Amino acid sequence: MQLRESATFDRHAIAAIQRAADTGAYRIRGWGAKRPLPHFDDLLFLGASMSRYPLEGYRERCGTDVTLGGRHGATPLRLDVPVTIAGMSFGALSAPAKEALGRGASAVGTSTTTGDGGMTPEEREHSDSLIYQYLPSRYGMNPDDLRRADAIEVVLGQGAKPGGGGMLLGRKISERVATMRTLPAGIDQRSPSRHPDWTGPDDLAIKIEELREVTDRRIPVLVKIGASRPYYDTALAVKAGADAVVLDGMQGGTAATQEVFIEHVGIPTLAAIRPAVDALDELGVHREVQLVVSGGIRTGADVAKAIALGADAVSVGTAALIALGDNHPRYAADYEQLGSAPGYYDDFQDGRDPAGISTQDPELTARLDPVEGGRRVANYLRVLTMEAQTIARACGKSHLHHLEPEDLVALTMEAAAMARVPLAGTGWIPGAP
Repeated sequence: MQLRESATFDRHAIAAIQRAADTGAYRIRGWGAKRPLPHFDDLLFLGASMSRYPLEGYRERCGTDVTLGGRHGATPLRLDVPVTIAGMSFGALSAPAKEALGRGASAVGTSTTTGDGGMTPEEREHSDSLIYQYLPSRYGMNPDDLRRADAIEVVLGQGAKPGGGGMLLGRKISERVATMRTLPAGIDQRSPSRHPDWTGPDDLAIKIEELREVTDRRIPVLVKIGASRPYYDTALAVKAGADAVVLDGMQGGTAATQEVFIEHVGIPTLAAIRPAVDALDELGVHREVQLVVSGGIRTGADVAKAIALGADAVSVGTAALIALGDNHPRYAADYEQLGSAPGYYDDFQDGRDPAGISTQDPELTARLDPVEGGRRVANYLRVLTMEAQTIARACGKSHLHHLEPEDLVALTMEAAAMARVPLAGTGWIPGAP
C-alpha cells in the first residue's frame, strides 16, 4: 500500500496538535515566519544591455550613503551604507552580542539600535550611531539615555507580532537585566501590546513632541510599524511628526512570541513596501521622510530590491545574528543536545544558545568574542553593500537610490501584483488598470 500524506493534516500539523494535547500550552519560539511567502527572490533585475548603459564595476562610482531623519531640523543620521542593525534588546541578546553589533555597525559607518530593555554601556561605547528604541514596556527608559542617543525609534509594532507584546522568559532575566528593567529576576516578563502613553495618532504626536523637548530637538524621531495596514499606518506616523518610518514585514524575527502569531499575523515585507511608498507620495514627503524596510533581508540583492521599490534603507536583525555565529555548524553537538541542529535552532527564548548570543548564561556568553563578532558583522555588511552596488552598476545607476521599479520584473503573479512590476517577459502588472 502506498502511503499518502494529507495536505491539510501533514506531519507538521499532526505534531502541533499532539503537542497542544500533551502540554495544554501554545508554542513559543524565536526567529520569524518559516512558511513560504512571496519575497524578494520572486523579483529579478533588468541589467543594462542595449537600451541601458551599465557602469564599469571598478572604475565608476556607485554611491551608497543615506541620510535619515532631517525633516524637523534635528541632526540627522548620516550613514555610509543603507543597511542598519535592527533593534534587539539586551536581555533577548547577551551583552557581548550587543557590543559586537555596535562594533560591526561602526566599522562600516552605519547605525545599530538598542531594542527593548534600555541602553548598555558596552553598546553605547562601541556604537558610533545608536538609535534608542522607545517601546510599550518602557523598560530601562530614562531621559539621560534618550539624550545620549543619536536618534529615537518609537515602536508601535514589530513584523513578527504586530498587535502583540514582547516576551522575555524568566530564565533570561538575570540580575543585571532585572535591574535595568526594574523587574524581579527569574520571572517571566510580557510586555503590553500597546503603548500606555497614547491611544491614537493625536496622542502620538504629543509624545513625539515631548521626546523632542527632552532631547532639545537635537536628534530625529523615527516610528516603527509592523506590516499589517502599511498605507494608513505610514500616513498616520508621518502626520504625527515622524522624521522617518521603519516598516517591518512578517519575515522579521523575534526573540520570543507565540508561533501562531509569527506565522499568521501581518503581511509579507514585499507586500508592504509599495503601499507605504504610496502614503509618502500622496503626502508629498517621499524621500523627505525616509522609509527603512526590515523583515527577511538577507543579501545585497534584497537590499537593492527594497530600495528599487522605494525604500531609503533597510535593517537586518536575524541575518546579523547569523553573521555573529548563530546556527553555526561548529555548535552542532550542542544543538543536538537541545534537540535541534544548525540551521534549525529557534529556541532563543530558552536562554541556552550555544553561540552565546541569545542567552544570559555566563558560561555561554563567554564563548562570544565581541571583537571577532564585530569583525564578522562588519564583513557581512560590507558584502551586502558591494552586492547591491554590483546590481546597481549593472542597471546603469551611479547611486543605489537611483534604482527604481522600472528596473524590476517578477517571476510570479503574486509578486508582480505586490511589487507592481511586470511579470517577466510581459508588460502585464496584475491588478493594474
